[in-house]
Order: sequence, then structure tokens, then C-alpha cells
Amino acid sequence: MGGPGHHGMMKRPGYGMAPAAAASAPAGAPMVANGMLTGPNGMTLYTFDRDTAGSGKSVCNGPCATNWPPLMAGNAAPAGDYSVVTRDDGGKQLAYKGKPLYYWVKDTKPGDMTGDGFNGVWHVVKP
Repeated sequence: MGGPGHHGMMKRPGYGMAPAAAASAPAGAPMVANGMLTGPNGMTLYTFDRDTAGSGKSVCNGPCATNWPPLMAGNAAPAGDYSVVTRDDGGKQLAYKGKPLYYWVKDTKPGDMTGDGFNGVWHVVKP
């Protein structure tokens, strides 16, 4: 009936559609837009060739993770091609087909994919 008793739409303080450059990138389930995987904030997701698929970990830590913020798993329950890897800091990161997923700090709006092909080792994810 949708009366005043609805509590499911409460806003979390400080949560919004911040660009991937935010210190804490939004967690949650990826989506598909324009044939590419994007985070819940609509920003393009990437994989890193130096990560070994299925290894259960990310090799992009420290300064690397500052430029390539990981897509954190949050409360997302992985299913199908998605899994969770444990980062060096103990955080839980979402992976697609065993490869951890990242944002690129220089993408400023949904649809940007300026990290594709960066140093020949970063690639957009096409499901």
C-alpha cells in the first residue's frame, strides 16, 4: 500500500554517485552498459593482465589501487561468472571469470573508458 511506514529507502550518509576517484568506490553488483561491465555507479570496470584468473587475489595494491580502485564486493552475493577475491588488506573485491574488477581514477563520467589498453595491461570487461 506504500504508506508512511516505508523504511527501505533510507539514504546512507555520504553515499552518492561519486566518481570512481572517491576514496571508497561504491560496492555492489556490476551492470552491463554499451556492451561493457560497469560498477553500480555506472563507471566502466577493468581487468588487469597481471592478475591471475582464479588465483583468489589481486596483485594491484598500494599506489596501483589508488589509480585503479577495486570494485569492492560489499554485501553482493557473487553468482554465475562472479566471485570474490581477498585483497592484501583483507578487503573483499568482486571478480569476473576469476579476474578482479577495478575502476580507473581518470574516468570522470559513466561511459568513459580512458583506461582501456593502458600500458597494454588494462582492459574493459566485455561480458
